[in-house]
Amino acid sequence: MISPQLIATLDKLPPPLQAEILHYAEYLAAKYTPLPQPETLPQIYRQAGTMKGLFKMAEDFDAPLEDLEDYR
Repeated sequence: MISPQLIATLDKLPPPLQAEILHYAEYLAAKYTPLPQPETLPQIYRQAGTMKGLFKMAEDFDAPLEDLEDYR
């Protein structure tokens, strides 16, 4: 393990550089620590037709819009 060598090298550095190395080491530890996996919930399947009758479509839904006559 390189811990004794690492500690010896860190002891030779001035405190501002030691703090910078500590911040970088904390960043690396956070970056490479695997995130906890969320619990997988059972997949809920939708049932077709449950909203039937709740929406009314206008009779002239497919008719051309008067506002767009200039673009024909």
